[in-house]
Amino acid sequence: MIKQTTLRESVRIEGNSLHTGQPVSLVLRPAEPDTGYLFKRVDLPDEPTVAAHIDHVRQTERATTLGEGNVKIHTVEHVLASLRGSGVDNALIELNANEPPIGDGSGRIYVEAIRRAGLVEQDRPVSFFELRDPLCVQGKDGAYLVAWPSSSFSLTCTQVTHTGKFTQFLHWEHDDERFAVEIAPARTFVFYEEVQPLLEKGLIKGGSLENAIVIRGETVFCQEPLRFEDEFVRHKIFDMIGDLALFPHRLKAHVFAAKPSHTLNVEMARALQKAHRDYLSQLMPLENIPTGEGALDIHDVLKILPHRYPFLMIDRVLRFEGNAKAVGQKAVTMNEPYFQGHFPGHPIMPGVLQLEAMAQLASILLLRQAGNAGKLGFFMSADKVKFRRPVMPGDTLIVEAELVSFRGKIGRASGRCLVNDRVSCEGDLLFALVDSI
Repeated sequence: MIKQTTLRESVRIEGNSLHTGQPVSLVLRPAEPDTGYLFKRVDLPDEPTVAAHIDHVRQTERATTLGEGNVKIHTVEHVLASLRGSGVDNALIELNANEPPIGDGSGRIYVEAIRRAGLVEQDRPVSFFELRDPLCVQGKDGAYLVAWPSSSFSLTCTQVTHTGKFTQFLHWEHDDERFAVEIAPARTFVFYEEVQPLLEKGLIKGGSLENAIVIRGETVFCQEPLRFEDEFVRHKIFDMIGDLALFPHRLKAHVFAAKPSHTLNVEMARALQKAHRDYLSQLMPLENIPTGEGALDIHDVLKILPHRYPFLMIDRVLRFEGNAKAVGQKAVTMNEPYFQGHFPGHPIMPGVLQLEAMAQLASILLLRQAGNAGKLGFFMSADKVKFRRPVMPGDTLIVEAELVSFRGKIGRASGRCLVNDRVSCEGDLLFALVDSI
């Protein structure tokens, strides 16, 4: 079990903000489990707080702004990226202004501060969300973000400028230690022709070559040489990590991005939040799952089926619909023996076992009928089988089987398995009833 972490002790960071240009003092403090990231404006009466959550996003032009009521915090992405990228789950972020220090335009000042403070484990497990279905958000001029199911968190980004210059590509697998070396030091950048319009909007008042890279034509201006040949795409990934941290769970997904922006990043975080809420809304505790007339619990199932551990694939029958259709259930847990090898580090229920669950449920339909008690149902063949999506530990597999025909000792049935009302497997089955030995 991976446990949540927070800072071992408080640490202070001082400097000027990027957009307002004002001096600011920021303190990162430890926080209780399940707090997430909480901003606190100590310069305002009553010291109001704003949680770093997708529901609190107020603006995404050139930076991500959070707000609740009249309280706002601008340019939160660098702080959030540094916390999430460094493996910090809970932190209180105190500010005496409305924007964190910009430092040198990268996450270096925050990562170094986090390392000075150190981390401590807490007595609560980390909350992960493993994406089950692809998500896509699209912007202008071919910009998009796609999140794909994965057992880990990784990002693949193509940075394309409006001029076509300095196009860069990077695939990066998340790792706390590598983040501090490979991603956090990448600095923000701006095009020369964008500077005046941004100033006219009251932005980047604190911007300079000390905290940003300026691109003019094919020339790069910065106070020190580029830290990476592909520093621009690395900073884009840095921003993506920060914006996606507004989704309050550690993510297991592979995110693909072309020309990402704060707006698109936030839209993806919002799509992830909706996917997570939809997933939770469809989960029901086993004791609250409705059962219909003729439903069977595990003891009844064991009286009908000869199967036993580890090959019993039906935990209960939820209902019968006449004599030809049944709906059953299988709770899929990490304790299933096949997860040890299918696959190490990425457990997926074998599709053939979903077929077996459908066949066992169809057998129950037949074995309950007069004259068939005590016989065995042998699975003979499967046809038109399709595997639609993976089934993983923690899923509740709903199994449906319907008898199509039964002549002599040969039966035909159609079946399907579902997780959260989405089909994971379907097919037609052929089986035979034989006398038990």
